[in-house]
Amino acid sequence: MDSHSLFAFTLVAAIAIASPGPATLMAINNSLAHGQRSAIWSSLGNGSGLFCLSAAAMLGLGALLASSEMLFNAVKILGAGYLFYLGARQLLKTSPMLASGGAEGLPKVRPTPLKLYKSAFFTAVTNPKATMFFTALFPQFIDQGAALLPQFLILTGIFVALSLVSLSLYAALAARAKGVLTRPSLSRWVSRVVGTTFIGFGAAILAMRRQGA
Repeated sequence: MDSHSLFAFTLVAAIAIASPGPATLMAINNSLAHGQRSAIWSSLGNGSGLFCLSAAAMLGLGALLASSEMLFNAVKILGAGYLFYLGARQLLKTSPMLASGGAEGLPKVRPTPLKLYKSAFFTAVTNPKATMFFTALFPQFIDQGAALLPQFLILTGIFVALSLVSLSLYAALAARAKGVLTRPSLSRWVSRVVGTTFIGFGAAILAMRRQGA
């Protein structure tokens, strides 16, 4: 793999990653609700999910997803359903997102790092759009005459690293904006916007059609 191909891949990956999606919204939501550090765990979960999707694409599972309508629809419904669940949970919240304490003055309960990690991981691996993206992207930059494993590690490493940087920046920007979002009434509107956006992402995934279908 030459330097020009590597640069082109990095540019394409950066553009794709910069476009906000469920992972971005999750990082922003966690940063606002639980602090910037909490977004680190969801970012790591998303990165791990991207690594698994990349490996699946290399193993040909992405092509299987593209050729099997039943499998494609199963993954699509699973991913959309989870995003609907996340959105509904935000919309049905009775307490402000940014409140410093829970009911009756009790301290606000924060999700464990493992829970944040698993939620982001599941969101990533059940996104058929990401799987199809890897399946379509990798063949354009892989030299079939060279060893595949080093190329896989390099390309996947670049993609995951860019994703971690992007999500960290979004989380940092959200943390800086937290000061103007501390009013309970405004905080509830933030929860509604976040919930509606999650549902919108879920609807977009549900509306996806298999290539060639």
